[in-house]
This record gives sequence, C-alpha cells and structure tokens, in this order.
Amino acid sequence: MTENSSNSARDAAPARVDSELSQAERTLRDAGIDSARGDAEWLLAAVLGIDRGRLLVVDGLDQDTRDRFRGLVTRRARRIPLQHIVGATAFGPAELAVGPGVFVPRPETEFLAEWAVGIAGRAGIVTVVDLCSGSGALAVAVATMLPNARVWAVERSPTALEWLRRNVASAPPQVRDRIAVVAADVTDAAQMRAMLPFGSVDVVVANPPYVPQAARVAPEVAHDPADAVFGGADGMSVITPMMPIVAELLRPGGVVGVEHDDTTSAAVLDVVGAVGAFDDVRARDDLAGRPRFVTARRV
Repeated sequence: MTENSSNSARDAAPARVDSELSQAERTLRDAGIDSARGDAEWLLAAVLGIDRGRLLVVDGLDQDTRDRFRGLVTRRARRIPLQHIVGATAFGPAELAVGPGVFVPRPETEFLAEWAVGIAGRAGIVTVVDLCSGSGALAVAVATMLPNARVWAVERSPTALEWLRRNVASAPPQVRDRIAVVAADVTDAAQMRAMLPFGSVDVVVANPPYVPQAARVAPEVAHDPADAVFGGADGMSVITPMMPIVAELLRPGGVVGVEHDDTTSAAVLDVVGAVGAFDDVRARDDLAGRPRFVTARRV
C-alpha cells in the first residue's frame, strides 16, 4: 500500500465515539479518577467544540480528533485538573475561566451561593460581599441569581485577581455592571474599611483557605495555589481573624455564610460565637452530609 492510499484509509475510517470514550474511561479509571466517564466526555466535547450533550449525535472521529483527544486524556491521567485542561468550569448558572494560579471552585460551594440567594430574596437592593473570591465563582453566581444585588468580590492574590477580573468582564452586562472587584486582604481591617461599605452589607459569603496543613488531599489539589487551599496548621488562620471584620461589615440583621473543612466545624462555631456579635449561629452540612458551612446573623 502506498503512503497516499494509507492516508486515505485512515481518513476513510472514522473511529466510533463510544469506542474512544470507553478506552479513555478505562485509562482514567486506571489512574484513580472516580469521574472517569464524565471526564472523558468533557474532554471529547472540548476537542470537538460542542456541548457534552451533543456527543450522542457525533457520527465518528477522524484521526486528528482522536490524537488530540488522546493527548488530553493522557494529561488528565496525570491528574491535571479537568478544568485546567478545558480552561473552564461550570458553577451554578455561571461558566468561569480557570487555570494555573486560581482555585478551581468545587460543586459543594454552590450550596453557599444558593443559601445566600435564598436568604436575600429578590426584594430591594441587596448588598453582598464575597470574601476570598478567587475566580469569582460566588460573586458571579450570586449576581446572576439576584438581579437586584450589588456585589463586592474581594481577593488578595494578584494572579487570582487576573482570573477574577476576566470572569467578571466576561459576564453579561447586567451582571458585570453590578460586581466591583476589590484587591484586599480579608484579614486586614484597615484595607477592608478603605474599600468596602462597612456597616451596611446584607450578606457576606466566604470560601477562604481552610484545609489544615497536614491534611491529605487529592492529587488535583496540588495544582491549586497552596495559599488558596491551606489555612495553617488548624485550618483557621484566615477564618479566625476574618470574622471580627465580617461583624463590622454587616448591618444589624445581616447574615454571613462561611465554608470550612469538614474537620473544623466546631472550631468555626467557637470562633463565630467568640466574636460576640452574632446570633442564630448554625452548622450546616453539604449535600454529602459532611459539615461544610457555618452561617450566622449579625445582632
């Protein structure tokens, strides 16, 4: 067979989508990835430039597509986060650009956004502050779901701020125009007072660094910035100094929701209680039944 006829044979025999996906699923499962099938589908959809749901109508894959897909599968098998490979992640109603230098938002944090929206409702102008905003996941999602909300997104990391500004700028105008990006350290009261509407905020949400330094984490977490993941030896190095500042931010009757490690719920409850400015302090579980959030109301 000549080279030309060999190339023609390759081009004339597109691979079946289900066969390629099954092979990719096996590769990813062997690498220890629980979501192997879903990840394989997301990667193929990214290569094809289509929604994942449209894979069912793809007739076949040519050799170039197969090569690119298998390259992405190899990267994912090295436990590079799926979101870094495809360059985006879904969070509630928002799609966010993510990559090296910014924390990839987790699905469990969507509960915090839903809590904030549910408690704020849709009446009047609601002022929301998102502390340790990172990619802007909570800020963009809350602003999307609450059309009357004015949102401040606070982030310290210069690299994360680039992603945050990019995601705010990419949001629809009716969302983008209601989000203010603030470069500040959430544990620095003077910085925060200079930039935020202290004493008049209705809702504060925060997904701060909270994993205890010695905790075992998934290989993908190594690709997140360490200062966005770990909260000191006890997981409380940001939450503890942040909470008195949160008390100053909130108006009387305003509320706060803070995400935390599943081992530190009691410690967070103690810190919030010790501030002496909150009541209705509650521990809340995530959808997997693990303690994940503490909420409270400013007295």
